[in-house]
Amino acid sequence: MEYAKNILETIGNTPLVQMNALVEGIDALVLAKYETFNPGNSVKDRMALKMIEDAEADGRLQPGGTIIEGTSGNTGMGLALAAIVKGYKLICVMADKQSKEKIDILRAVGAEVIVCPTNVEPEDPRSYYSVSKRLGEETPNAWYVNQYDNPSNCKAHFESTGPEIWDQTDGKVTHFVVGVGTGGTISGVGSYLKMKNPNVKIWGVDTYGSVFKKYHETGVFDENEIYPYVTEGIGEDILPANVNFGVIDGFTKVTDKDAAVYTQRLAKEEGMFLGNSAGAAIKGVLQLKEHFTKDDVVVVLFHDHGSRYVGKMFNDDWMRERGFLDEEVSTAADLIKDHVDKPLVTVKTGELVSHAIERMRKFKISQIPVVDANNSFVGSVDETTLFSKFIENKDIADTYILDIMEKPFPVVHHKTVIDDISKLITKDNQAVLVDLGDHVHHIITKYDIIKGIG
Repeated sequence: MEYAKNILETIGNTPLVQMNALVEGIDALVLAKYETFNPGNSVKDRMALKMIEDAEADGRLQPGGTIIEGTSGNTGMGLALAAIVKGYKLICVMADKQSKEKIDILRAVGAEVIVCPTNVEPEDPRSYYSVSKRLGEETPNAWYVNQYDNPSNCKAHFESTGPEIWDQTDGKVTHFVVGVGTGGTISGVGSYLKMKNPNVKIWGVDTYGSVFKKYHETGVFDENEIYPYVTEGIGEDILPANVNFGVIDGFTKVTDKDAAVYTQRLAKEEGMFLGNSAGAAIKGVLQLKEHFTKDDVVVVLFHDHGSRYVGKMFNDDWMRERGFLDEEVSTAADLIKDHVDKPLVTVKTGELVSHAIERMRKFKISQIPVVDANNSFVGSVDETTLFSKFIENKDIADTYILDIMEKPFPVVHHKTVIDDISKLITKDNQAVLVDLGDHVHHIITKYDIIKGIG
C-alpha cells in the first residue's frame, strides 16, 4: 500500500501546469508551479516544516514548546500543520490588512492569532515584527521563527522547490518569476537553478509601496518608496536577510489594481482559483514578455489558494469600493452604484448648524442638501461654507441652517453623462444631486467623479 504516515509527508512535489488564455501574447512556454497542492494550500508549507526541523535538530525548539511567528497567514498555516503533528503550541502575529479568511483559518487549526496595525513603522512596538519578537523573548520555552532572516527558509527551496522545477522541465527552464516577500523562495530556487545553469534568469515581482526594486537597481534603501498597499504576500518595508539580491536578475512592480484584477482573471479564464500574489505574479510575467523568446520555458510560481481572499479580491463590492473593477462608467447612475443603497443625508432649514456638523462627522461627508418641510431641495451646506462662516462667527453652531445655507445643488437625471456632470461642479458648487425616480435622490461629489474615471 502507498500512503503518507502524516500530513507533513505530503508537502512538495507540486505539479507544473501550462498557462494558456492569459499568456496568448507570449511566445514562450509559460508553466505555473502550482503550490496550492501542498496540504496547507501554499508554498510556505515547505519552509515552515524545514525551519521547525532545523530548530529541533539544534535545540532551539524544545519538546512541548511554543512557536511564535509574524506572518501574513500562509507561513502560519504551514507552521500550524507541523505544530499539530509534532505537539507544539503556535502563536501567530498578523497585520490587520490580511484577509479575515486567513485569520479564521489559522484559528480553525488551533493557532492563537494576535492582530497588529499595518500602518506603523517596522520598529514601532505595535508592528507585527516587534510584537512577534517581543513575545518570543517573553514567553517561556518559546522559539521565535523569524522567517525573514531564518536561513532554513531559503534552504527549503534550494533543497526541494528548485530541484523539482529543474527535474520537471528536464533542465529546460530559462526564466523563473515569483513574487518576493521574505525572499526565501526566489533566493532558494534561484540559487539552485543558477547552480545548474548560470544562464537561467531570475525575476522578482514587487509591489508599489515596497523597497525591493529600487534597492536592487540602485543599492539605496529609499524610505520614500514605502507606503501602505493592498496586495498581500509580496513586498516589504524592510530588507530581509533571505533576499539574496545577487541571485536576482531584475524586478518588475505590479499595481494593487492589476494584482487584484489578474487574481480574478486567473480564476475566470484559466480555472485557477489562487491568491492575490498569483495575480501579481502573472501580471509580472506579462510585463516581462519582451525578455522571452519562443524557445524559452518560463516558470512562474503561484503561492497560495483563492479561498483566503473570498471576502476581498473575489468580492466585487470590495473591488468596486477600491476602483479595481474595470467597469464602464459613463452616466450619473454608474458613479453612484457602489453606494446607491445608502440613504441621502439631508438637513432641514429649521435645524441648527450643529446638527449638520454632527451628520458630517457621523457619515464622513463634506456636503449636505437642505430640504424644507415638504422635503423639497431649497439649499445646501458644505464644509467650505461652514468654515468661512465660523471664522466670521464662533457661535455659528447655534445658528439656523436657513440663515447660512447656500443655493441648492443642481439636479440631474440618472442617465446624464459624466462630462455634463463635471461641468456643473465648480468652485462655488461642490456637488450634484441625481434624480433616480420615485422621489429618490442621491449625491455626486468631486470624489465620485475622480473615482469613476480614475
